[in-house]
Amino acid sequence: MARASLGTELIAGSLALVCCAAGILAQDSASSLDTRGQATVNGKTAPYLVRHLPVDAFPELPAAIQERLTRRGCLIPQTYEAHRPENVVHASLERRGSSDWAVLCSAKGTVSLLVFLASGDGEATVLATAPETSRLQMHAMSDAMGFNWAIDAATPEQIHEAQLDMHHPPPRVDHDGLADSVLDGKTVYRFFAHGAWTIVETQD
Repeated sequence: MARASLGTELIAGSLALVCCAAGILAQDSASSLDTRGQATVNGKTAPYLVRHLPVDAFPELPAAIQERLTRRGCLIPQTYEAHRPENVVHASLERRGSSDWAVLCSAKGTVSLLVFLASGDGEATVLATAPETSRLQMHAMSDAMGFNWAIDAATPEQIHEAQLDMHHPPPRVDHDGLADSVLDGKTVYRFFAHGAWTIVETQD
């Protein structure tokens, strides 16, 4: 009975070591996708850390879009406030009920806001680009600067509320837009209508 108990303990210990090693490997893999360095923002030089996730961390993305993002060499940058995978958006961006995607893609030091409309040919529309190091911000959670660019779906109600303070608010829109935000800063709303993307006018 003692030998059986010892064998069980040895097996359990081995399993724990394997699980621990797997966890370390997962952490090393994640950290290898991060970008670290020094940057000067507002005249001050400080270290920065930008965390990224691989495209396959978003299994909800259609396979064709995953393939195009992979061909571009995309990683998905995460803001310094991220508590879950972010900066991949599924919404009705083209019209009410459509199934469309928006992604922040970081590749070769540049971040691009890409949109894939369901009615398109599968290629991305680029709405904005910026050097990744131009989207850095100091924050209370670390001594290093972090990434501050975030995208989210904006419902018609959210866009309408953002326009209520205007002297002559336009009619309520009928499908989603994109909320394009700087953390602790301004949010602009991007909206697709009549075959083109525009910035929604709101009260500053």
